[in-house]
Amino acid sequence: VPYIKLAIRKSDVLKIFLNILWETKSLDENKYIQLSEKLNSIGRDLGGWSGSILAKKNSPDKKSEEEK
Repeated sequence: VPYIKLAIRKSDVLKIFLNILWETKSLDENKYIQLSEKLNSIGRDLGGWSGSILAKKNSPDKKSEEEK
C-alpha cells in the first residue's frame, strides 16, 4: 500500500502542475484534455487498487484467519 499511496500523491502533484500549465496558457487545450483524461484514469486505477487492498486487510475473513 505505501507504493500505491506514493503513486497517488505523485499523480495529484501532476494534476496540479497540469492545471497550472493550462491556466497560464502554456498548454494547448486539446493536450490538456488528453493528459487530464489519462491522469484521471490512472487516479481511478490507483484508488481502486488501494481500496481493494485495504478491503482485503480489513475483511472479516482475514481477521478470523489471523485469530486461528
